[in-house]
Amino acid sequence: MRQPSPAALGSVEPGADVIAIAASAGGLHALRDLMAALPASLSVPVLVVQHLDPRRHSHIADILGRATPLRVKEAVAGEPVLAGTVYIAPPDFHLLVAGDRTLSLTHTARVRFVRPSADCLFESVAAVYGARAIAVVLTGTGSDGVKGAQAIKRAGGAVVAQDEATAEFFGMPGAVIASGCVDATLPLSQIAPALVAMSGRKAAVV
Repeated sequence: MRQPSPAALGSVEPGADVIAIAASAGGLHALRDLMAALPASLSVPVLVVQHLDPRRHSHIADILGRATPLRVKEAVAGEPVLAGTVYIAPPDFHLLVAGDRTLSLTHTARVRFVRPSADCLFESVAAVYGARAIAVVLTGTGSDGVKGAQAIKRAGGAVVAQDEATAEFFGMPGAVIASGCVDATLPLSQIAPALVAMSGRKAAVV
């Protein structure tokens, strides 16, 4: 399969207003490394869906919060989406963005057998932010995120996928790449610099 090169980012206009990230199996380590490489000066919100065991309390916000200078918290329904904050979908709830740019949590049916779903998050982000949205698909199994990434691409946004060499599980990023909507396939270490560049903010990656 032909994969988009990092050079494809040259065609992406900077100035995003939101970054939406999805991960599944192997995602905690990938998210921790990615968050550690984002600067405190990143002035866009980051929304994260990580497939989690709904029967267990999640400590992911605490874990990521210790890795990044950004504020990290579990998403709460109705709160506004603020720049410089990382919002984590709670276990067993879909995370969405409403038209007024507040967060919404729903317990509707699983999508592609999962809840929270990357597709739900990405599709809501596409509807609200349009061309000023970035979707990132990290390590994971299955194909959650394909429909949502396609929605972001149709709206004029950008899609980045983790490459096979650095993804612990290539199912999710591989499915998005195969759909043809990915602007760049990058090793994990290059994703944070790409997000800073695509957000249009002049910030040095730490």
